[in-house]
Amino acid sequence: MNMKIPEFGSLTLQHTVPGHFGSSASAVKNSEKSKSFQEYLSEALSSVNSQQVEVNNIQEKLITSPDEVDIHDVTIAMAKARMSLNLAQTVIDRLVTGWNEITTTR
Repeated sequence: MNMKIPEFGSLTLQHTVPGHFGSSASAVKNSEKSKSFQEYLSEALSSVNSQQVEVNNIQEKLITSPDEVDIHDVTIAMAKARMSLNLAQTVIDRLVTGWNEITTTR
């Protein structure tokens, strides 16, 4: 696709991924099996859960044997777990809001 812009001259748009050309059906057949939305969501929630479990384990270790745990590791793990939980809550809220909008527009 060529475009003429007086300030820049002629610009050429180049597609680098075959799936971007618009015929996604052939691109999906040629690529590996893509994951479903449910699989992505399940993996994300599993990751959030594993971070929460990791924080609980580090906190227990901090209480039982404080010399073996660096307080910075505890703080970083707690911040990561809190951030992932907040992100998961935001995604869930947006999904529910989107679903409610879809069902009310019928």
